[in-house]
Amino acid sequence: MPKSSQSKYYYGGAVAICLLLILTGWIITTKAQPKQTTTEDIPLVKTQTVSLNDSSAQSYNYSGEVRGRYESQLAFQVGGKIIRRNIDLGSVVKKGDVLLQIDPIDIQQGTTATKAQLSAAESQFKLAKDNLERFRELYNEKLMSQAEFDRYQTTYDAADAQLRQAKAQYTASANQLNYCNLYADHSGVVAGIFAETGQVVGPGQPVVTLVRDNEKEVEIDVPENRLEEVRNSKQLMVKFWALPNLCIAGKIREVAPMANPLSRTYTMRISLLNPSPELELGMTATVMVADTGATETVYIPLTAIYQTGKTPVVWVVNDEGKVHSRPVKLGEFGEDQVQVLEGLKAGDVVVTAGAYKLLAGQKVRPEDAENE
Repeated sequence: MPKSSQSKYYYGGAVAICLLLILTGWIITTKAQPKQTTTEDIPLVKTQTVSLNDSSAQSYNYSGEVRGRYESQLAFQVGGKIIRRNIDLGSVVKKGDVLLQIDPIDIQQGTTATKAQLSAAESQFKLAKDNLERFRELYNEKLMSQAEFDRYQTTYDAADAQLRQAKAQYTASANQLNYCNLYADHSGVVAGIFAETGQVVGPGQPVVTLVRDNEKEVEIDVPENRLEEVRNSKQLMVKFWALPNLCIAGKIREVAPMANPLSRTYTMRISLLNPSPELELGMTATVMVADTGATETVYIPLTAIYQTGKTPVVWVVNDEGKVHSRPVKLGEFGEDQVQVLEGLKAGDVVVTAGAYKLLAGQKVRPEDAENE
């Protein structure tokens, strides 16, 4: 065989071997590639199975204080300097007890002056009465004119009026003297003292808070966005910090008609249905209000919600492991969850993480299944 033909033969064989190796490598690469592509197309997601009456049903607590139902702000009816205090905070008093006393010297001087005026008026009245009786006899015997007798009658009438005026002034002055003592208008417990011995107070200035000890209740402050919820609650439970084992049912007795101008909350009084004798005024209480509106709804994490338009949507995983979108109606938002009013039922599996990376009909791998 000529050398040129032999070279061509070897060169053609080498080319054929190279093509065979390239084809074999391409086949091996093509066979190995589908496994890698399959793994990337099925994303790993977190899911949650929907259940009604989930543990996320909420309750709201309001801090309050044990107060007396009837509280009286007592004050002096006259002003003066306080010279005696017969009570302390927490003192138990009876009706008629003297709680505080102010200096009666000035009022007593006024009483003495009105008493002297009363004595003078009584003397003038007695003189006018005696003169009228004497001159009436002369008038009856025709020894006195009508005009002169009328003058004595007028003097008598004026003395009688002055006597009645003096008696009224003396009575008012005596009452003022009695007002120097502050009496308890009913039996109860002293819950507040706002004046001390030596302090000068004015008439009508509150100095003592007296609470009737026969009925206790709890006072709380409720924000305006929770007011109707608390009003419509069927049951209120009250617990106490100092008595952790005590839990008492409560009932709303009174709601303030206007909000507090500073805190913008409404003051509410809760009556205790079966109060314990261990309760003391001023104890810290907690009123628990259950969220009764969660009986027909569910709660899911906020991360499960995505929104492409005006309607919020969740991804629901079917039995084949594929996702499809479902619109839902949302309720109240919590710290990390949201209430679903419509659109989900018990047993639905929703995607709770990775919702924005999914497409309709895409197959997913739940994280729980991956862990198994």
